[in-house]
Amino acid sequence: MGNIGWVQLLIVLVIVLLLFGGKRLRNLGGDLGSAIKGFKKAMDSDSDANKDAPPQKLEQQNQQQDNTSSETKQETTKEHNTVNKQ
Repeated sequence: MGNIGWVQLLIVLVIVLLLFGGKRLRNLGGDLGSAIKGFKKAMDSDSDANKDAPPQKLEQQNQQQDNTSSETKQETTKEHNTVNKQ
């Protein structure tokens, strides 16, 4: 029951063709292809950038996280004190 046959696909294709028209479907197909190419290009450039960057040591990452969390705690305390004074 869940299988889609060629007859059902043909019916859907005819309905889509009637709704959008042939020229608009060609334009949509071209736009979709361009979007996919752009997405792949961005993914490839992102992975290339990650390969070129030297890996950080685990200690450096932990130290950065600790610094960020202590700064956040200090900012929260300052905001809390400011609210209490008002």
